[in-house]
Amino acid sequence: MAQLLNDPMAQSLNGTILYVSLSICANLPLSMIAHLRGRLISKHPNQAVVEAAGVGYDVTITIPTFSDLPTTGSEVALYIHTHVREDAIALFGFLRAAEKQLFEKLIQVSGIGPKLAITILSGMPAPEMVAAIRAGDIARLTRIPGIGKKTAERMVLELRDKLEGFGEAPPPKLATPVEEDVLSALLNLGYQRAAAERALAAAGNGKSVSFDVLFRETLGALSK
Repeated sequence: MAQLLNDPMAQSLNGTILYVSLSICANLPLSMIAHLRGRLISKHPNQAVVEAAGVGYDVTITIPTFSDLPTTGSEVALYIHTHVREDAIALFGFLRAAEKQLFEKLIQVSGIGPKLAITILSGMPAPEMVAAIRAGDIARLTRIPGIGKKTAERMVLELRDKLEGFGEAPPPKLATPVEEDVLSALLNLGYQRAAAERALAAAGNGKSVSFDVLFRETLGALSK
């Protein structure tokens, strides 16, 4: 025990000694921790400590994840990316799987490491970032703290073709011929298909109604 206490790789957390052998962990696959469920011990805008099986895991998080975390003492589940270097092991956690997936796309871009990827994901909602990358909107991307023009250009160049369908929910299916007729009428009036389909799904909600009634209800949903 004395040798463990004097080991520079031993860390103390709330009186509990945690020991990690980097020489062993460095030989493990990067996905050795992919998901973590436990009690939320503490939370800060860029950090959470989660206790699982008596061990406290220090996890770096994004602002969106921090904002949606439960109160301390509650159970929490995080999607984890384990980053291993020769001299350190770091855990990066996300409440949503799509955010983790985008993080792993970002760290594939030249010049973007895990810490910068966390900053990027904290600076813009993931759906907006994906839209900006697909559109090649460099000006929008450079509004993210820490992102200059060259980095934004690399993000667009290296990720634009890798984000097709990323994070998008499939469009709602039209269940009846009446719904198809209402959608056709809305498209003829100039409404965008995605917006019309969402409004139609909300207005119809599985109900069997006439064309006139469903058309009026859908128009009302679109005007909100």
